[in-house]
Amino acid sequence: MLNHIFDSHAHYDDEAFTQDRHEIIKQMHKQGVCRLINVGANIVRSKESIALAAQYPFIYASVGIHPCDVKDAPCDYIQQLELLVKQPKVVAVGEIGLDYHYEDNAPREVQMTFFEAQLQLAKQYKLPVIIHDREAHGDTLDLLKKHKPTGVVHCFSGSVEMANEIIKLGMYIGLGGAVTFKNARTPIAVATAIPVEYMVLETDAPYMTPVPFRGKRCNSAMIIHTAEHIANARSEQGNHINTQELLDITRNNATKLFKVPLEDSYDNNVRVR
Repeated sequence: MLNHIFDSHAHYDDEAFTQDRHEIIKQMHKQGVCRLINVGANIVRSKESIALAAQYPFIYASVGIHPCDVKDAPCDYIQQLELLVKQPKVVAVGEIGLDYHYEDNAPREVQMTFFEAQLQLAKQYKLPVIIHDREAHGDTLDLLKKHKPTGVVHCFSGSVEMANEIIKLGMYIGLGGAVTFKNARTPIAVATAIPVEYMVLETDAPYMTPVPFRGKRCNSAMIIHTAEHIANARSEQGNHINTQELLDITRNNATKLFKVPLEDSYDNNVRVR
């Protein structure tokens, strides 16, 4: 069985897991998932992420206001986030960033204000950031160059050239199920071009389900298919690596980025408080 799976981005607070959340979490740990970051999207869901991290030794939390949630954020969101980043097992500020895809999102200048405020919060508390960038590559890169955070650009959808600019900043590239999609030329080009030392793997569960499970709810154990696809693509280009080696390297990368313990201090039976 493949193991050492570090899912750097998932949403087990999502309503898609309401009926069987704890059963899924227990099962995927037995399937080799050693660590995961449960990522908040607003104040309420950030609190839910913290609660999940408190229940499971291998889960850590990230807190932030997603750009699609900016329009509904409270006026004192920074003050509330400041309280949350101080909670145990909070290891990042995110998911934050820019999303220009949906017309009913907050105006671009408002999104950028929220993004910058949260970048500054992360810098204040010396935390990495988890970046959402959808159809906003130019503005995202400009703000990252301005603030120079540590962190990862999640579900990376930019070009190889942009990936290299992100890496120059010392940040990581987050890759998930999109690399397995039909006609996913740009994601796989990035996956094969960048140094593995700057790559982390993710699911975005319950979303972005990889082939061969498209149409089904995603969970962290499915990250194996993303890793296998990337390993095969890199090997075809002469950069030989097997799936377990890629899982090991990306686990070490994510461990370094989020500063979580590498070794397990608990057995395979997940303990729930």
